[in-house]
Amino acid sequence: MVVDDEALVRSGFELILNAADDLRVVATAAGGNAVDTVRRERPDVVLLDIRMPEVDGLTVLRELRALPEAPVVAMLTTFDTDEYIVTALRSGAAGFLLKDTEPDQLAQLVRTLAAGGVVMSPKASRSMMRAHPGPGGGASGADRSRVERLTGRERAVLVLIAEGLTNADIGTRLHLSAGTVKDHVSAILTKLRVTSRVQAALLAERAGLLDAEGRAADPR
Repeated sequence: MVVDDEALVRSGFELILNAADDLRVVATAAGGNAVDTVRRERPDVVLLDIRMPEVDGLTVLRELRALPEAPVVAMLTTFDTDEYIVTALRSGAAGFLLKDTEPDQLAQLVRTLAAGGVVMSPKASRSMMRAHPGPGGGASGADRSRVERLTGRERAVLVLIAEGLTNADIGTRLHLSAGTVKDHVSAILTKLRVTSRVQAALLAERAGLLDAEGRAADPR
């Protein structure tokens, strides 16, 4: 489902996503109708504009997250340094997409969201972290200490989480079973003292575990 105050944006996203054989846009809506439409249509994934005049995206996000069967929500934004993005991610959004995302990438990003992955453009997420760093301008000593508690395997899993991979993709990349990956993810969230994959990804970003392209940084 696509939620945006501009009909042209809704129509464009709907056209692009419906062109994929395995995806279907069940509804589009402006912000004021979003929650009722989600209750009625029960989409798996919601692409939600973060800035809308009738009701802001953060308010809609909070209401969607409170639903008994909450959909996966990713925020739509025009600016990669949008001041509301960090708040949205901390409030349970599964990532964010820039509205000028290439059409051929959009369907794959929605598939990643549906499969439980994190969606954050490496370029955009780095711009966001520079604009809205954590306390002290980056990773705090406590952040680094938490990362250092991870085993080597857990750190490798964390990097792949931050790259946006799903558990299945991580298992394929590291030759691990789905159950083992799930156990690693649970341990990572506990050790980092975060409640979501997105928060873990942001901490990995701040701690310097990714390079400028969003891949594992050279440990040297």
